[in-house]
Amino acid sequence: MKQTFNHFQFLLVLFSVFLLLPLAGCWSSHEIEEQSFGVGVAYDKGKESIAEKEFDEQGGGYTKKNLITSTYQLITPQVASSTTKQGGSQQKSYVNISETGDSPFQMLRELSLRSDTPLTSPHMKVMVISEALARAYSLEQLVDQTLRDNDFRPSCLVFISKGRASDTLESKTAGEIPAFHLYGMIDNTYRTTRILPPMPLIKLASKIQTGSSFLMQNVLSANGEIKFAGAGIIKGKTSKMIGFLNEEELDGLAWITGKGKGGLVKSFDKKTGQLIVYEIESMKSHIQPHVKGDNISFDVHIESVGRLSESWMTSGSAFNNQFLQNAQKTSEKKVKYLVTNVLEKMQTKYKVDVAGFGNQLRIKQPRTWMRVKENWDQTFSEVPINYDVKLTIKDYGASGSKK
Repeated sequence: MKQTFNHFQFLLVLFSVFLLLPLAGCWSSHEIEEQSFGVGVAYDKGKESIAEKEFDEQGGGYTKKNLITSTYQLITPQVASSTTKQGGSQQKSYVNISETGDSPFQMLRELSLRSDTPLTSPHMKVMVISEALARAYSLEQLVDQTLRDNDFRPSCLVFISKGRASDTLESKTAGEIPAFHLYGMIDNTYRTTRILPPMPLIKLASKIQTGSSFLMQNVLSANGEIKFAGAGIIKGKTSKMIGFLNEEELDGLAWITGKGKGGLVKSFDKKTGQLIVYEIESMKSHIQPHVKGDNISFDVHIESVGRLSESWMTSGSAFNNQFLQNAQKTSEKKVKYLVTNVLEKMQTKYKVDVAGFGNQLRIKQPRTWMRVKENWDQTFSEVPINYDVKLTIKDYGASGSKK
């Protein structure tokens, strides 16, 4: 009887321990009303805000160089609550706070001296780096702290800004959170060839490690609005920005890589001067390297299927094959112009391979790649590149169908 009682006591204690274990899941919890959620960060060349200057004048500074200004976009429970209560009328849904210094990590901690709620980064959506800063310092240096910080989300998207990066985190639209707006714009890749594939922080780290040159989406700001406009060129050897590709040059690059998901080719008929718009439904390209001794060259085969979405030509009919062939050739000529233009920019002006020619050489001619990879950008600037373009119009919208 006594043994049965002891056995029952043991099971009771064991059951109590199992009940206590789930309760320990909240041991590291933090109250949500005591947090500031960081959703965006912008890095600019150092320029102290008025408040920072006044703090300095009153002896509130510390030993530092004003090299970088970090601007954090925060959503605090107080802001979210006030926006909801006022129906989102004219109330901003976010707070931007800036700190200037020479260490992103120290600047982050300095914010703790100005706020009653600690900044948390697990919900960080975007990081914008200004052109001036990206030209002065390597990206490896600028993102080092965020890559080491386990609190910072690796899926955070990284952009370049031709102007002040902090301006891209401002909006005049009531209720809009600029960081979320910028993050969502990247989903429009199926509508245009002028948006690059997303560049999350973890992908940026791998790009830097490979030592290859690459592109980052550029963001412009004007009057409280933002726009994607071309791309910043990052040189692989230095991880610094060296220039820009404009929107049309980004079109040309998409045709070379074949990674576009949708977009337009606007051209004009040679005889009539009238507008023709080809809409991309699919595109693909094949880059073939050739090696003969020390000589390297590339052939690029580009193909696309699409539709005639707009034509201002009053003569001719979409039912006529000759009309369609003329429209196809006019569009093909424009694509060839775009490809020629961006190749010249890459090979002659910037002398960098940001289209993946080196990667194809690495895959298909690995021995040659091992020989030239250390100075690939310079080698690339001198190699011959041949290409052909074939577009096929398979339908004409509501204007008719091909017989």
